[in-house]
Amino acid sequence: MTLRSAESLESAEGSRARWGHPEAAAPVAEESCEAAQLAAAMEELRRAGCQMDARDKQLLRSLRLELCTEVLVDGVVIQYLYQEGILTDSHVQEIKSQTTSQRKTMMLLDILPTRGPKAFDVFLDSLQEFPWVKEKLMMKRKEMTVQDPAGVTEIAPCILKTSPTDQQLNKLARRLGPEWEHIVLCLGLSHTDIYRCKVNHPHNLQSQIVAAFVLWRQRLGKKATIQSLQASLMAEEVDPSVIQYMLE
Repeated sequence: MTLRSAESLESAEGSRARWGHPEAAAPVAEESCEAAQLAAAMEELRRAGCQMDARDKQLLRSLRLELCTEVLVDGVVIQYLYQEGILTDSHVQEIKSQTTSQRKTMMLLDILPTRGPKAFDVFLDSLQEFPWVKEKLMMKRKEMTVQDPAGVTEIAPCILKTSPTDQQLNKLARRLGPEWEHIVLCLGLSHTDIYRCKVNHPHNLQSQIVAAFVLWRQRLGKKATIQSLQASLMAEEVDPSVIQYMLE
Protein backbone atom coordinates (compact mmCIF):
# COMPACT_ATOMS: atom_id res chain seq x y z
CA MET A 1 0.00 0.00 0.00
CA THR A 2 1.32 3.46 -0.92
CA LEU A 3 1.49 6.35 1.50
CA ARG A 4 -1.33 8.10 -0.36
CA SER A 5 -3.55 4.99 -0.15
CA ALA A 6 -2.95 4.71 3.59
CA GLU A 7 -3.83 8.36 4.09
CA SER A 8 -7.04 7.91 2.06
CA LEU A 9 -8.03 4.86 4.13
CA GLU A 10 -7.36 6.70 7.39
CA SER A 11 -9.41 9.65 6.17
CA ALA A 12 -12.32 7.41 5.19
CA GLU A 13 -12.33 5.70 8.61
CA GLY A 14 -12.28 9.08 10.33
CA SER A 15 -15.21 10.20 8.19
CA ARG A 16 -17.18 7.09 9.17
CA ALA A 17 -16.60 7.80 12.84
CA ARG A 18 -17.56 11.47 12.51
CA TRP A 19 -20.75 10.89 10.52
CA GLY A 20 -22.09 7.95 12.50
CA HIS A 21 -21.33 5.20 10.01
CA PRO A 22 -22.92 1.89 11.17
CA GLU A 23 -19.52 0.16 11.42
CA ALA A 24 -18.32 2.85 13.83
CA ALA A 25 -21.56 2.79 15.80
CA ALA A 26 -21.54 -1.00 16.30
CA PRO A 27 -19.17 -1.02 19.31
CA VAL A 28 -21.22 1.77 20.91
CA ALA A 29 -24.44 -0.22 20.39
CA GLU A 30 -22.85 -3.33 21.89
CA GLU A 31 -21.69 -1.35 24.91
CA SER A 32 -25.19 0.09 25.38
CA CYS A 33 -26.71 -3.39 25.18
CA GLU A 34 -24.24 -4.74 27.74
CA ALA A 35 -24.93 -1.78 30.04
CA ALA A 36 -28.69 -2.43 29.80
CA GLN A 37 -28.20 -6.12 30.58
CA LEU A 38 -26.00 -5.25 33.56
CA ALA A 39 -28.57 -2.77 34.85
CA ALA A 40 -31.32 -5.40 34.51
CA ALA A 41 -29.19 -7.95 36.37
CA MET A 42 -28.47 -5.46 39.16
CA GLU A 43 -32.17 -4.68 39.48
CA GLU A 44 -32.92 -8.40 39.70
CA LEU A 45 -30.36 -8.79 42.49
CA ARG A 46 -31.72 -5.75 44.31
CA ARG A 47 -35.28 -7.08 44.13
CA ALA A 48 -34.18 -10.55 45.21
CA GLY A 49 -32.51 -9.03 48.25
CA CYS A 50 -35.74 -7.31 49.32
CA GLN A 51 -38.00 -9.95 50.78
CA MET A 52 -41.74 -9.77 51.24
CA ASP A 53 -42.96 -8.70 54.67
CA ALA A 54 -42.89 -11.65 57.09
CA ARG A 55 -46.62 -11.39 57.85
CA ASP A 56 -47.53 -11.36 54.15
CA LYS A 57 -45.34 -14.43 53.63
CA GLN A 58 -47.07 -16.15 56.52
CA LEU A 59 -50.50 -15.24 55.15
CA LEU A 60 -49.73 -16.77 51.74
CA ARG A 61 -48.34 -19.83 53.49
CA SER A 62 -51.37 -20.32 55.74
CA LEU A 63 -53.83 -20.06 52.81
CA ARG A 64 -51.64 -21.97 50.36
CA LEU A 65 -53.96 -24.95 49.81
CA GLU A 66 -57.04 -22.74 49.45
CA LEU A 67 -55.31 -20.51 46.92
CA CYS A 68 -54.20 -23.54 44.92
CA THR A 69 -57.79 -24.74 44.56
CA GLU A 70 -59.48 -21.37 44.02
CA VAL A 71 -57.07 -19.32 41.88
CA LEU A 72 -56.23 -20.03 38.24
CA VAL A 73 -53.05 -18.09 37.48
CA ASP A 74 -52.83 -18.86 33.75
CA GLY A 75 -54.78 -15.83 32.58
CA VAL A 76 -54.86 -12.31 33.98
CA VAL A 77 -52.90 -13.06 37.16
CA ILE A 78 -49.47 -13.87 35.75
CA GLN A 79 -49.84 -11.38 32.89
CA TYR A 80 -50.58 -8.57 35.34
CA LEU A 81 -47.69 -9.59 37.61
CA TYR A 82 -45.41 -9.66 34.56
CA GLN A 83 -46.66 -6.26 33.41
CA GLU A 84 -45.93 -4.76 36.83
CA GLY A 85 -42.41 -6.21 36.91
CA ILE A 86 -43.05 -8.70 39.71
CA LEU A 87 -42.46 -11.69 37.44
CA THR A 88 -39.71 -12.05 34.84
CA ASP A 89 -39.86 -13.92 31.53
CA SER A 90 -38.19 -16.93 33.14
CA HIS A 91 -40.72 -16.89 36.00
CA VAL A 92 -43.63 -16.88 33.55
CA GLN A 93 -42.13 -19.76 31.56
CA GLU A 94 -41.46 -21.73 34.74
CA ILE A 95 -45.05 -21.30 35.89
CA LYS A 96 -46.52 -22.20 32.49
CA SER A 97 -44.37 -25.32 32.27
CA GLN A 98 -46.21 -26.87 35.24
CA THR A 99 -48.60 -29.64 34.22
CA THR A 100 -51.70 -28.73 36.27
CA SER A 101 -53.40 -25.50 37.31
CA GLN A 102 -52.76 -26.29 40.99
CA ARG A 103 -49.04 -26.75 40.36
CA LYS A 104 -48.94 -23.47 38.46
CA THR A 105 -50.50 -21.65 41.42
CA MET A 106 -48.11 -23.47 43.77
CA MET A 107 -45.11 -22.34 41.71
CA LEU A 108 -46.36 -18.74 41.76
CA LEU A 109 -46.75 -18.90 45.55
CA ASP A 110 -43.16 -20.17 45.79
CA ILE A 111 -41.88 -17.25 43.71
CA LEU A 112 -43.90 -14.34 45.15
CA PRO A 113 -42.19 -14.13 48.59
CA THR A 114 -38.83 -13.53 46.85
CA ARG A 115 -40.07 -10.64 44.69
CA GLY A 116 -39.90 -7.77 47.12
CA PRO A 117 -42.17 -5.94 49.58
CA LYS A 118 -44.62 -4.77 46.88
CA ALA A 119 -45.27 -8.26 45.49
CA PHE A 120 -48.18 -9.02 47.83
CA ASP A 121 -50.09 -5.82 47.00
CA VAL A 122 -49.58 -6.33 43.27
CA PHE A 123 -50.76 -9.92 43.65
CA LEU A 124 -53.95 -8.61 45.30
CA ASP A 125 -54.46 -6.26 42.35
CA SER A 126 -54.01 -9.17 39.94
CA LEU A 127 -56.97 -11.07 41.41
CA GLN A 128 -59.53 -9.22 39.28
CA GLU A 129 -61.25 -12.47 38.30
CA PHE A 130 -61.26 -13.76 41.89
CA PRO A 131 -62.74 -10.93 44.03
CA TRP A 132 -63.77 -13.29 46.84
CA VAL A 133 -60.16 -14.48 47.20
CA LYS A 134 -58.87 -10.91 47.22
CA GLU A 135 -61.41 -9.95 49.89
CA LYS A 136 -60.43 -12.89 52.09
CA LEU A 137 -56.72 -12.10 51.79
CA MET A 138 -57.30 -8.46 52.68
CA MET A 139 -59.45 -9.40 55.67
CA LYS A 140 -56.90 -11.94 56.96
CA ARG A 141 -54.09 -9.44 56.45
CA LYS A 142 -55.95 -6.85 58.49
CA GLU A 143 -56.50 -9.36 61.30
CA MET A 144 -52.78 -10.19 61.36
CA THR A 145 -51.84 -6.50 61.38
CA VAL A 146 -53.90 -5.67 64.46
CA GLN A 147 -52.49 -8.58 66.44
CA ASP A 148 -49.92 -7.58 69.03
CA PRO A 149 -46.57 -9.31 68.30
CA ALA A 150 -45.71 -8.99 72.00
CA GLY A 151 -48.69 -11.22 72.73
CA VAL A 152 -46.79 -14.32 71.57
CA THR A 153 -46.60 -16.67 74.52
CA GLU A 154 -43.17 -17.85 75.61
CA ILE A 155 -42.77 -21.63 75.40
CA ALA A 156 -42.05 -23.36 78.70
CA PRO A 157 -38.59 -25.00 78.97
CA CYS A 158 -40.15 -28.37 79.82
CA ILE A 159 -42.05 -28.30 76.51
CA LEU A 160 -39.00 -27.20 74.52
CA LYS A 161 -37.12 -30.32 75.67
CA THR A 162 -39.80 -32.71 74.40
CA SER A 163 -40.14 -34.20 70.90
CA PRO A 164 -43.06 -33.04 68.73
CA THR A 165 -45.95 -35.46 68.33
CA ASP A 166 -47.43 -36.64 65.02
CA GLN A 167 -50.37 -34.32 65.52
CA GLN A 168 -48.09 -31.34 66.12
CA LEU A 169 -46.00 -32.13 63.04
CA ASN A 170 -49.17 -32.34 60.94
CA LYS A 171 -50.27 -28.92 62.19
CA LEU A 172 -46.84 -27.49 61.47
CA ALA A 173 -46.84 -28.92 57.95
CA ARG A 174 -50.12 -27.14 57.19
CA ARG A 175 -48.46 -23.79 57.87
CA LEU A 176 -45.24 -24.31 55.90
CA GLY A 177 -44.44 -23.65 52.26
CA PRO A 178 -41.30 -24.14 50.14
CA GLU A 179 -39.06 -23.15 53.04
CA TRP A 180 -39.65 -26.57 54.61
CA GLU A 181 -36.69 -28.00 52.68
CA HIS A 182 -34.26 -25.48 54.20
CA ILE A 183 -35.72 -26.16 57.64
CA VAL A 184 -35.16 -29.92 57.49
CA LEU A 185 -31.69 -29.42 56.02
CA CYS A 186 -30.94 -27.24 59.03
CA LEU A 187 -32.21 -30.07 61.25
CA GLY A 188 -29.70 -32.48 59.71
CA LEU A 189 -31.52 -34.19 56.86
CA SER A 190 -29.86 -34.47 53.45
CA HIS A 191 -31.01 -33.55 49.94
CA THR A 192 -31.36 -37.29 49.29
CA ASP A 193 -33.75 -37.55 52.25
CA ILE A 194 -35.85 -34.71 50.85
CA TYR A 195 -35.91 -36.34 47.42
CA ARG A 196 -37.15 -39.62 48.92
CA CYS A 197 -39.91 -37.83 50.82
CA LYS A 198 -41.05 -36.21 47.57
CA VAL A 199 -40.93 -39.50 45.64
CA ASN A 200 -42.84 -41.36 48.35
CA HIS A 201 -45.56 -38.68 48.50
CA PRO A 202 -45.90 -37.19 44.99
CA HIS A 203 -48.27 -34.25 44.51
CA ASN A 204 -48.91 -33.95 48.28
CA LEU A 205 -46.79 -31.22 49.85
CA GLN A 206 -48.10 -31.68 53.39
CA SER A 207 -47.32 -35.40 53.37
CA GLN A 208 -43.79 -34.68 52.11
CA ILE A 209 -43.20 -32.23 54.96
CA VAL A 210 -44.60 -34.57 57.62
CA ALA A 211 -42.52 -37.48 56.30
CA ALA A 212 -39.35 -35.36 56.51
CA PHE A 213 -40.05 -34.29 60.10
CA VAL A 214 -40.91 -37.86 61.14
CA LEU A 215 -37.63 -39.04 59.60
CA TRP A 216 -35.75 -36.35 61.54
CA ARG A 217 -37.46 -37.42 64.78
CA GLN A 218 -36.68 -41.09 64.16
CA ARG A 219 -33.01 -40.43 63.48
CA LEU A 220 -32.29 -38.08 66.34
CA GLY A 221 -34.53 -39.68 68.95
CA LYS A 222 -34.54 -37.63 72.15
CA LYS A 223 -32.39 -34.96 70.50
CA ALA A 224 -35.22 -34.17 68.08
CA THR A 225 -36.74 -31.54 70.36
CA ILE A 226 -39.20 -28.71 69.90
CA GLN A 227 -36.36 -26.37 70.88
CA SER A 228 -34.19 -27.44 67.92
CA LEU A 229 -37.23 -27.28 65.65
CA GLN A 230 -37.98 -23.76 66.86
CA ALA A 231 -34.37 -22.73 66.18
CA SER A 232 -34.59 -23.99 62.60
CA LEU A 233 -37.89 -22.17 62.05
CA MET A 234 -36.38 -18.94 63.36
CA ALA A 235 -33.35 -19.37 61.09
CA GLU A 236 -35.73 -19.42 58.11
CA GLU A 237 -37.62 -16.36 59.45
CA VAL A 238 -40.84 -18.31 59.90
CA ASP A 239 -43.37 -16.28 61.88
CA PRO A 240 -43.38 -17.22 65.62
CA SER A 241 -47.14 -17.73 65.45
CA VAL A 242 -46.53 -20.92 63.41
CA ILE A 243 -44.94 -22.83 66.27
CA GLN A 244 -47.53 -21.36 68.65
CA TYR A 245 -50.23 -22.80 66.41
CA MET A 246 -48.42 -26.16 66.40
CA LEU A 247 -48.45 -26.29 70.21
CA GLU A 248 -52.09 -25.24 70.69
